[in-house]
Amino acid sequence: MVPHEIILASGSRFRRQMLEAAGLRFRVVPSSVDETAIKAALTTDNPDIDAADIAEVLARAKAEQVSAMHPDALVIGADQVLVAEGVLYSKPPSVAAARAQLLQLRGKTHTLPTAVVLAERGETVWSLVDESHLSMRTFSHAFLDAYLAAEGEAVTETVGGYALEGRGGQLFASIDGNYFTIIGLPLLPLLEALRSRGVIAS
Repeated sequence: MVPHEIILASGSRFRRQMLEAAGLRFRVVPSSVDETAIKAALTTDNPDIDAADIAEVLARAKAEQVSAMHPDALVIGADQVLVAEGVLYSKPPSVAAARAQLLQLRGKTHTLPTAVVLAERGETVWSLVDESHLSMRTFSHAFLDAYLAAEGEAVTETVGGYALEGRGGQLFASIDGNYFTIIGLPLLPLLEALRSRGVIAS
């Protein structure tokens, strides 16, 4: 049976805008899973856990929680984590924290594992993790100050403190990965998965 509707289990405006731009009809039902607690449990139980596995576990948790409450829908869950030199980063809670994080990432290459899953009736039925590698240039303190002044609280909305599609593109020397994945969702594989299930036109 084809699900009656599509639900995005994420409050991310970037993911919502991406799906809207692709022409999908869906509604947003953000999950209430405690991402911080899940990350802490995963890294405590297995300090060497791969960042991609963390992203997938979080995406599954979000999708399955919302799916259990909406059994007639196909639920999209997604998560993205950032790792640099073995250190796992989370969304900065403030502009000051974003500044400190960007200084730590400056001149280095970091990895963004981005997971997307589909869940039905509380169970994951499809999942994918795509990784991107981004190299930040050695920007000046003056540039960073101007960047943060221009972006403001928006830097707390993403795990890296930047939006590649905006002013954040100026932070980088090079990127190796899919544009949609970096923004927060492996869009093309997701669309193919939706087509294969007859949810969107093929």
